Amino acid sequence: MTERMARAFGRSTLRLVLLLAAVSIVSFILLANSPIDPIDAYFANKTASAEQHALVAAYWGFDRPPLDRFLLWGGHILHGDFGMSFIYRAPVLEVIGEKFRLTLLLMMTAWALSGIIGFVLGVLAGMYKDSALDKAIQGFSLLCVSVPIFWLGLLFLMIFSVQLQWFPLALAAPIGKLHEEVTMADQIRHLVLPALTLSVTGISSITLQTREKLLEVMGTNYMLFAEARGESLRQRVCRHGLRNIILPAITLQFASFNELFGGAILAETVFSYPGLGGTVTLAGLRGDLSLLLGIAIFSAVFVFAGNLIANILYGVADPRLREGREAP
Repeated sequence: MTERMARAFGRSTLRLVLLLAAVSIVSFILLANSPIDPIDAYFANKTASAEQHALVAAYWGFDRPPLDRFLLWGGHILHGDFGMSFIYRAPVLEVIGEKFRLTLLLMMTAWALSGIIGFVLGVLAGMYKDSALDKAIQGFSLLCVSVPIFWLGLLFLMIFSVQLQWFPLALAAPIGKLHEEVTMADQIRHLVLPALTLSVTGISSITLQTREKLLEVMGTNYMLFAEARGESLRQRVCRHGLRNIILPAITLQFASFNELFGGAILAETVFSYPGLGGTVTLAGLRGDLSLLLGIAIFSAVFVFAGNLIANILYGVADPRLREGREAP
């Protein structure tokens, strides 16, 4: 068992190293060839002389050839130094850590909402197969996967913030309040709409898979035997069905980390939520190469971790998959 775990750990580590190398190279090439001049973006609309341009370029290393810049940046990365963000004038890791705290709160809330709502809807659809409720849930699931996040976010803003005024328009805390004065209730009110918008993206897949898994379980011999013993539909589902479908549902949730991470950027942009989404947009418009590369690497690690957890859970849910991976 120890040898198998060591081999699996070695394979995962190698994949992560190759992934980070590929992400670093591709991201650097794309950003280095971006039409946005970081020096012009640095000065924005301010008038600056050629000497000032040269000084700023030399200070941030933009006067070096791209290959030299990449090798220098890569060497610093290997020592844990992701560089400085010239937008925030702070270390890249510090900026990412501060912004990701809010993004993680948003993602985890949306992740929990999509999992709970999707699982409940999937169970109901599977219990009442081919009924009006089943068809309505399937239609709702298809609608969820078809609606763009930014459009849904704008719709929620118009209805719940502008018309009904139930929730604030933007940001993560009330304007004018100090950080120490912001209460948990304030944070929740600002979090509801972005989290609800982001959760819609994951409801469809978890609903449809849970429905299919429950239908498979309902057709097994032990479920038919339970029905013959006089157990009601609700008893059969609660006693025998849920424990067989909950692990695949959780596994699918972890596998959706990449979609959740990408959707969070759009949701944060729509709601002006001060997480990584707005930071990525600002860094892209201002040409903050170090910050963008740091976020790209961080995103790759985050998504890789989610997929790794999903693969582990797949092996737990279906031992045949684990045996297939371990076979020579």
